[in-house]
Amino acid sequence: MLKGLFSLNGRYRILHQTWFAFFLTFVCWFNFAPFATTIGKELHLAPEQIKTLGICNLALTIPARLIIGMLLDRYGPRITYSILLMFAVVPCLATALAQDFNQLVISRLLMGIVGSGFVVGIRMVAEWFPPKEMGIAQGIYGGWGNFGAFGAEFALPMIAVGTGFLAGGASNWRLAIALTGIIAAIYGVIYYNGVQDTPPGKVYKQPKKNGSLEVTSIKSFWAMILSNFGLIFALGLLAWRLEQKNIHFLNLTQMYLVWAVLAGLFAYQTYKAYQVNHELLTGKKTYAPSQRYQFGQVALLEFTYITNFGSELAAVSMLPAFFEKTFALEHVVAGMIAATYPFLNLVSRPSGGLISDKFGSRKWTITIISAGIGVGYLMAHFINSSWPIPLAIAVTMFAAYFAQAGCGATYGIVPLIKKEVTGQIAGNVGAYGNFGGVVYLTIFSLTDASTLFTTMGISALVCAFMCAFFLKEPKNSFAAAYEELTETESKTSSILVEE
Repeated sequence: MLKGLFSLNGRYRILHQTWFAFFLTFVCWFNFAPFATTIGKELHLAPEQIKTLGICNLALTIPARLIIGMLLDRYGPRITYSILLMFAVVPCLATALAQDFNQLVISRLLMGIVGSGFVVGIRMVAEWFPPKEMGIAQGIYGGWGNFGAFGAEFALPMIAVGTGFLAGGASNWRLAIALTGIIAAIYGVIYYNGVQDTPPGKVYKQPKKNGSLEVTSIKSFWAMILSNFGLIFALGLLAWRLEQKNIHFLNLTQMYLVWAVLAGLFAYQTYKAYQVNHELLTGKKTYAPSQRYQFGQVALLEFTYITNFGSELAAVSMLPAFFEKTFALEHVVAGMIAATYPFLNLVSRPSGGLISDKFGSRKWTITIISAGIGVGYLMAHFINSSWPIPLAIAVTMFAAYFAQAGCGATYGIVPLIKKEVTGQIAGNVGAYGNFGGVVYLTIFSLTDASTLFTTMGISALVCAFMCAFFLKEPKNSFAAAYEELTETESKTSSILVEE
């Protein structure tokens, strides 16, 4: 795997083209964070409004990842990713042209759709790499793609300053943000013409039913419904935040209207879930052991992704302003220092996947890494202006390593649950990463940075405990290829078999 990684042939070419697609979506997704304080001053935004925009940036990614997951399983990653990349130009230009808070809210909500691109590459990589290499392949895809957050925080301020002469000497943040969308759209065309959904001779497996995730037991059905409610709750939380004092994007009546729409959406989701699974629920259909999987295991992976990727989203969104205010730095310098967090994605997320491949237990890999996340954020709780900046950076990078390695370890498991619905499962797990980001940033908007770090640290320690006692090791986790099991073999070798 590592020897072939630097070639541009076969599956490695697909891997490189796909992580770069993800990289560009992340540059777009986080192109606001390094300019948050600058935009706030120019457009006369209150601090609460700036924090709320960070939440808006994540919110629509929650339903978008679920929808993209279903479209992906049906139409394939080539078409889905290409269209998403081309769409990125819309919210990027909308942000670049925004003149007030309301326009920024709309543009950042739309930008959240671009953040759903991660799900697409999970399925693409799963089609081209075998289970024994799944951790490192998904880690490289996710880690090198997540490096786009570093690209946004490190490079965009320099572009803005370097082109300042076009903006009368001020930071040209509008041009920097617009360029990210234009480049992503161009690459969308390149990606469409340069990749294939599967290796030659391999059939792209589609789910037999569309509209909702197909589960294999009644217990899993209700667990899925509860999971869907959690995502709707996060959107309701955002609506509440947009109605609060000093924000007033929504009035009380509009907030209730949004809640009513969300309730209708949840009812529709539940109805579609019943349609897809009604034969199971009415006892007309049972699944062979080889076809079963536990949604409870998916739910645990959702929790791990809250604590690793959710915390990463929150940290990347707030760290530039945190360093700027804590140490009284210029926004360009603060952005570059904060970029040390996403910079580690280059090695940390792939290493999490590699450890998952080599350690011999995917369960204990994610358990230990989750504990490391908890320790890292609890140390970050104590950062203040009296700290030497290098020490603050070191603690930040410690937390960053474990959070990002946890992402790699989580998605070393996700594609092994049930192949034909990988997109939908990856969408569910990925959406909960955004759920975590929304909840964490809402807590941050109501409190302060030290409270945020404490909350993220304690959540990760609870997650480690849950994984240690309840997460099951996927069978055939280290197979050389995906194997079609016979009915006899499936009784002992099924993947995440329902007990």
